[in-house]
Amino acid sequence: MSRTFAFLRAINVGGHTVTMERLRELFAGFGLQGVETFIASGNLIFETGRETEAALSRRIEAGLKAALGYEVAVLLRGEAELAALVGGCPFREVEVSAAKALNVAFLAAPLTEAQETKLQTLGTAVDAFRTTGREVWWLCQVKQSESTFSNAVFERALGVRSTIRGFSTLQRLAAKHLKA
Repeated sequence: MSRTFAFLRAINVGGHTVTMERLRELFAGFGLQGVETFIASGNLIFETGRETEAALSRRIEAGLKAALGYEVAVLLRGEAELAALVGGCPFREVEVSAAKALNVAFLAAPLTEAQETKLQTLGTAVDAFRTTGREVWWLCQVKQSESTFSNAVFERALGVRSTIRGFSTLQRLAAKHLKA
């Protein structure tokens, strides 16, 4: 069994509210073991067997749609991937310390060259982006609410589904759930 981290997109939007208790129940009902949630924003941790990530993601998405009546994208990462992410910020420390927010957008697959080019056109004096594998890092110099960038802008411009988490949340998640 290996530990898997699920980052859900659009779990509590559009008038929908799903408690973390309900999500734990659903994930356990999908045959996943040791299900936990981490803060009330669609972050789940569970144990998995040998099922491929793609198959597991599709199975969870189908189960959530059947149970909730709407689509929820499920972006999965393993322990090694989360550890590499929290240890591999592509921005320099001086850049991060001067910014108001550092976020990570989770993707199902790496961006294509064309998508990467389009992403860089979204950069402004306050928003900078770096891509590492299946994550896009967003460094914001102002409050996020003051930026013209958002997950919706990202998805429309690049034609991909994603979900964004604050880097500090990911650091806390890793500190709690990854072996030292």
